[in-house]
Amino acid sequence: MQGFPATDRALWRLALPMIFSNITVPLLGLVDTAVIGHLDSPVYLGGVAIGAMATSFLFMLLLFLRMSTTGLTAQAYGARDDRALARALVQPLILALAAGVAIVLLRAPLIDLALHIVGGNEDVLYQARRFLEIRWLSAPASLANLVLLGWLLGVQYARAPVILLVVGNVLNIVLDLWLVVGLQMNVRGAALATLGAEYVTFIIGLLMVRHVLNLRAIPLAALRGAWRGNLRRLLALNRDIMLRSLLLQLCFAGITICGARLGGDVVAVNAVLMTLLTFTAYALDGFAYAVEAHSGQAYGARDGSQMVGVWRAACRQSFIVALAFALVYAMAGKEIVALLTSLPELREMAGHFLWWQVLLPVVGVWCYLLDGMFIGATRGAEMRNSMAVAAIGFGVTLLSVPWLGNHGLWLALAVFLALRGLALGWIWRRHWRNGSWFA
Repeated sequence: MQGFPATDRALWRLALPMIFSNITVPLLGLVDTAVIGHLDSPVYLGGVAIGAMATSFLFMLLLFLRMSTTGLTAQAYGARDDRALARALVQPLILALAAGVAIVLLRAPLIDLALHIVGGNEDVLYQARRFLEIRWLSAPASLANLVLLGWLLGVQYARAPVILLVVGNVLNIVLDLWLVVGLQMNVRGAALATLGAEYVTFIIGLLMVRHVLNLRAIPLAALRGAWRGNLRRLLALNRDIMLRSLLLQLCFAGITICGARLGGDVVAVNAVLMTLLTFTAYALDGFAYAVEAHSGQAYGARDGSQMVGVWRAACRQSFIVALAFALVYAMAGKEIVALLTSLPELREMAGHFLWWQVLLPVVGVWCYLLDGMFIGATRGAEMRNSMAVAAIGFGVTLLSVPWLGNHGLWLALAVFLALRGLALGWIWRRHWRNGSWFA
């Protein structure tokens, strides 16, 4: 990296560890898919796919806990405000634990509602229920981990998020192989593996936070009153990002629901291909996370030149990575799919849709980066509005499904990613021309 400009090197110092740690998340999905995909029936894979979709919809609806935490923490870090730094940790952590306990207590009716909405094959839904009954017990730890990750990222302590993500996900993979393959627990084993890993990750995260507080000489006693003050701003920001996340999850849930209506094989093959998309998105999110931290720091310090430098560096470096993913999928897509499932019918069907995986990294990279810019500046309302534009485009494109079949679903996803990037890019450019970004 010696040949890169200073801003590019600073971006890579935070992005590279986040890329490697982030890809352990979809790597877990790859292992889940590969382990379940090699069982003797596609209903297991379909059940885990629906269960994972329902979990993603519910938990990632609360992704505002990480996003708002990163933005507020990075701004406090840039302004050198230790009191705000403590508040940015404690307030969202309380919200996360409260929401997690509520999900555990209400999980039975929530599961009934989720499976009723999805519909489809009864055998697949039965496996999904078995998965969710265990998986959602991890809600308090899963949501609290979002806050811990966001806070550690906001203070630019790159080592801590890496440890948090890598250790948790590697443990999940090991437990997955032991419980599903070794003990033959099928979908319940996959759910138990995630449950155990989430709570271990939570304990590790608390230790990492304590270490950072010690480095900044912030006593634990300072956290006691940190739940007070500026709560209205946090709730307003979380409201906007939650609505944005709701629209995002509705669109991705629409892929699974529409796929289920097209048949059990379609939902299974889309689960395999969505794993590739998720892997790409999490890797490129390493740059988005770095942009969040650096742009939030620049926003807190009101440093426009740093903001522009971060954006240009992110565009240069992340586009190269996006092209690399597209090339890998173009050259080795069939071989990757073969690693994920041994079912010949799924392998053959996946070959018809692989070219979407070549296109989507190049289309989607821009919306990931711009998300990072807006999260760092805590501009939740504009993120919400841009997501609404993209969701409308997604819904309109779904009308093509009766004619295009599963290709219509992937076309809708491509339109969705493109519109997110275009809408956010237009808003960012308008602010920068008017000098209103720091308002």
